[in-house]
Amino acid sequence: MRQIFIPETYQVPTSFESDRFRFEILGPQIAEMDYEAVMSSKTRLRSVFFEATEWPRDDMSLDENRNDLARHESEFNSREAFAYTVLSPDRKKYIGCLYIDPPTVPEFDSEIYLWVRDDCLELDGHLYDTVKAWLDECWPFEKPAFPGREIPWEQWTPHPKIK
Repeated sequence: MRQIFIPETYQVPTSFESDRFRFEILGPQIAEMDYEAVMSSKTRLRSVFFEATEWPRDDMSLDENRNDLARHESEFNSREAFAYTVLSPDRKKYIGCLYIDPPTVPEFDSEIYLWVRDDCLELDGHLYDTVKAWLDECWPFEKPAFPGREIPWEQWTPHPKIK
């Protein structure tokens, strides 16, 4: 039996807008922009989800990326996990991604991961603050975990799945 991550009565937001960011469902329609952002920031991204990850591989293809995004969209639609692309409000700049995942550690009710591309690092703190406020205001979580941010990786077990 599948454990319920989000109550069926909760209407999951499909987008969000602030003065600096726009969140939209992460899916294959944005594959080219996502691929460029991921590959331009790949060295740093390997430590965003946990130390010594191999994602993204140096030889990851656009088609592999498109397939990953289709999986994220499918997880969103089935309410298993929620991934958003983070864009500028005018949708011209791909800034990064936000992942809202079910908990792997029992003390928490969700796991939150986010990243910005290397040329947008100055927005990382603003994105983090925006995500925290949005979760507090609009999502049904009482104890979200921010592994690698609020909880050091060496204290986090088990390690999260690779995005």
